[in-house]
Amino acid sequence: MRAVEFQEYGGPEVLTAVERAVPEPGPGEVSIDVAYAGVNFADLKARAEGYRVPSLPFRPGLEVSGRVRAVGAEVTGLRPGQEVAALTDGGGYAETVVAAAATVFPLPEGADLRRAATLPTVLPTAHALVHEVGRLRAGETVLVQGAAGGIGTVVGQLARAAGAGAVLGVVSTAAKAGYARRHGYDEVFVGPDFAAEVRRATGGRGVDLALDPVGGDTFRRGLSALAVFGRLVSFGNASSAEPWQVGQPELYPSGRSVAGFSILALAGTAPDALRALAERAFRTVTDGTVELPVTAEFPLAEAAEAHRLIGSRQSTGKLLLRVG
Repeated sequence: MRAVEFQEYGGPEVLTAVERAVPEPGPGEVSIDVAYAGVNFADLKARAEGYRVPSLPFRPGLEVSGRVRAVGAEVTGLRPGQEVAALTDGGGYAETVVAAAATVFPLPEGADLRRAATLPTVLPTAHALVHEVGRLRAGETVLVQGAAGGIGTVVGQLARAAGAGAVLGVVSTAAKAGYARRHGYDEVFVGPDFAAEVRRATGGRGVDLALDPVGGDTFRRGLSALAVFGRLVSFGNASSAEPWQVGQPELYPSGRSVAGFSILALAGTAPDALRALAERAFRTVTDGTVELPVTAEFPLAEAAEAHRLIGSRQSTGKLLLRVG
């Protein structure tokens, strides 16, 4: 089968097309003939920094859509030929991938394979940030970093549907600001110095919920932008800064709180919770609450070009690799 791997860390040029044997599922696993693979920033961090890479060579790719090829022992509810979307622990940049059955989801009603490839990481993550972890209530204000990215696009729509009083976003370019406004955002700030703009937009009060995938200085600015009793949810470290630490001096004076979320970690520790979360999240697509546009698509052999586009910080929405 065709696949894309890297044998050393570096820029997009280290991604190499290779031929590999078709993998077979073990107990509790499913093999999937891939139609589309999602491209995520975590793939870039794996390639450049070794994020979640156990050994080299390594094949990136955390989410796919396709058809079940074979099921391993002890797997129920899935059958060969069934159209599915799946969260994988790497390996998605290939014609066939093996995934734990607990992270393989039959396609929601009305979702084709192209659309389905946008679902496994983005939809459950966004839903958890707004509801399960962020616990957004009607009338509250929310601030979202990366408002024009895949997760940001969905969060804006979910927050609007939840009755947020104001949905504020932060993006890196003016062009992205317009895109974010079309997906649920009331105001969008450009650049890293957003704290003063947030205070202005909220009449000096701050926001009730801040969502941060960046870490480092951006995390600290988000914390300072919280209102009394405000909540911040960290869901990534795109800046590659040192892990954040927060204690009594930052939290006690205004009753603030900090939480974290990783869909990959949840898949490893609480697969049943992940499945229930995914089912709730997928319903927001089938009922029309959320639209997640595919803004760029590349053949599998051009995975490096997809990485270059995301790395340029010019991309919006969701990027896919067309595989089978």
